[in-house]
Amino acid sequence: MADYTLVRYSYEGEKFEIMVKPDPALDYRLGKKKDISSILVSDEIYTDASKGTRPTAEKLLHAFKTEDPAEIAEIILKKGDLNLTTEQRRTMIEEKRKQIVTFIAKTYVDPKTHLPHPPLRIEQAMKDGRVSIDPHKTIDEQVKDIVEKLRSIIALKSENLKLEITIPAQFASQSYAVLKSVGSLNKEEWQNNGSLKAILEIPAAARPNVIDRLGSITKGSATVEVMK
Repeated sequence: MADYTLVRYSYEGEKFEIMVKPDPALDYRLGKKKDISSILVSDEIYTDASKGTRPTAEKLLHAFKTEDPAEIAEIILKKGDLNLTTEQRRTMIEEKRKQIVTFIAKTYVDPKTHLPHPPLRIEQAMKDGRVSIDPHKTIDEQVKDIVEKLRSIIALKSENLKLEITIPAQFASQSYAVLKSVGSLNKEEWQNNGSLKAILEIPAAARPNVIDRLGSITKGSATVEVMK
């Protein structure tokens, strides 16, 4: 493994670079590491690390509003382009692929059954469609084009459902927190006996998960019906 790699960042035509340890830097980008000091090879900010050239204080202030190397390095690490090793790129692509598969499974359904496709089916469709993943782009930036490619292989539809839900009093408080976290509560009525009646709007693909979670909390005593 290389002793260091670079993260490059541009601001209004000015280029800045920092030297980082490859694996800790990738972990940081994947949200697994937060200690900047353990990632940096040095706290120097460069315009060209290979030549050892550094920006002026004026350029740093203009681009980052600070001269503090640690603050600047954190901005560059968050927003800049990390120069990945081949193995790291493979790892990052695989991580992004899993996230995209999970997103599609939770957001889109088979229009015939109104149920989500199993993740394995989505993964196979991505392979069959030779879908490429950009490790640097967010899910939102890629998923629309990916879904369009997949539609020639599997049927996908994004739709919302409204569920009419009744929760017994002894489970209402705990269930209410779950309902708030999984969808939009269009209506909630707390009954005199402490039970809860609610109308919850969710992505259609999330229905099995919602039913499973409520069933676990209420020991199967909740009622969940799809509104027509």
